[in-house]
Amino acid sequence: MGESLSEKAYKNRYLILSAVLIGSMMGPLDGSVVNIAMPTLQRYFNVDVGTVSWVSMSYLLVLSSMLLTFGRLGDMLGYKRLFQIGMILFAASSAVCGLSPNIGVLVVARGVQALGAGMMMSMAPAIITKVFPPAERGKALGFNAMAVAVGLAVGPTIGGLLIYAFSWRAIFYINVPIGIIGYIWAERVIIEEHKVVKERFDVIGAATAFVFLISLLMYISKGNAFGWTSPTGITLIIVAAIFLCAFIYVETHVNEPMLDFSLFRNRLFTAGNLSALFNFMAQFVMTFLTPFFLTYRGFSTEKLGLIMTAFPLTVFVVAPISGMLTDKMGSRILSTIGALICSVALFLMSTLRNTSGAIDVIWRLALFGIGNGMFQSPNNTEIMGSAPKERLGIASSVLATMRNVGMVLGIAIGGAIYTARRAYFLNVLGFGSAAATLYGLKDAYVVSAAIGIISAVLSFVRGSRDILSK
Repeated sequence: MGESLSEKAYKNRYLILSAVLIGSMMGPLDGSVVNIAMPTLQRYFNVDVGTVSWVSMSYLLVLSSMLLTFGRLGDMLGYKRLFQIGMILFAASSAVCGLSPNIGVLVVARGVQALGAGMMMSMAPAIITKVFPPAERGKALGFNAMAVAVGLAVGPTIGGLLIYAFSWRAIFYINVPIGIIGYIWAERVIIEEHKVVKERFDVIGAATAFVFLISLLMYISKGNAFGWTSPTGITLIIVAAIFLCAFIYVETHVNEPMLDFSLFRNRLFTAGNLSALFNFMAQFVMTFLTPFFLTYRGFSTEKLGLIMTAFPLTVFVVAPISGMLTDKMGSRILSTIGALICSVALFLMSTLRNTSGAIDVIWRLALFGIGNGMFQSPNNTEIMGSAPKERLGIASSVLATMRNVGMVLGIAIGGAIYTARRAYFLNVLGFGSAAATLYGLKDAYVVSAAIGIISAVLSFVRGSRDILSK
């Protein structure tokens, strides 16, 4: 008798993992490359900072708002199919980005690119969880976290080299061959036993979720610019509240909801996602504010980029190790300790002084990377392992949504605290500009350390499943 599809998938699980890792790396790589290119894009198109920021903002808003939809579609149509569609869409839209004749076309193309990235991001953990047995799942998800870290680490260097050697268009063109190769490799190696689910897609639920998320994220990310209590700000938050209520109502009254709220009755799933949300908030306070400190200390852009790689490089090393340990000892202790280490690292960032050098920052970033790598693999393993097999897609997309919402919240909170405290030290206490900058950053780091503590508490109180039951 021949092998079943599930047996073939198990035998080829590491080949399948290699295909998934290509997709997992592409999004973070592109994001970090584009961030480096923003000043170049501003000069080339001769636009202001607010306009060029939409090159990143359109990507972030579309990505974050569509993840839940893609998760449900994956559960219905198959994870491999949606993953491959995402990869080819990402490659095609990257070509359009590179060909963009004006900033408007680039912004729209980046939004389409986000659709492809969202499909890959929401399907990757689902595919891994499906093909890897419980005893190896933590290790595999650790490698996935490692791939994300690689993308973040090498992106600035690759982006700088491509812009220097060719032009900004090259940072998008490079995605085209990678996407095509990734698609072919995924088609060749990913084996999926999936029956198309004959259920109606919850269009109203998807639409209300999209409007809620995009309104909320617009308010959080741009509120400081147009004013939190301005007419625009108030309108956005009212729209977000209305559509959140509409989404909850729809999802609790339809027979086949996009987001099955019964998932949140599982304490492991709910606490794990909330812990991830707070951890990502703390992470993006760190990555958003630290360049300001390095600029304050007078480091060049090139050296700043090299110093910042200390964080993803340590995640690259620690995440797979943490994943392997998760398979042996469970997730609760590892993720709790990891979140605590993140919090300690953030507090130590608040002790930096006006004489602190590169090494002082590097070892703190590395410590944060150790904590983050130790947290991610076990927490992701617990979340995905607690979801039913037929809901892996939506479970994966909920986790991805937490990451993106955490990113936006972290940047917004970090920026708001830094701005407010700097103004207080400058205008009320009469500090000089340099001192006000330093102490504003210190206070923001302390608040982010407290956010990290919340993540650790949630990791600890959630409990964990028996290792053998994963």
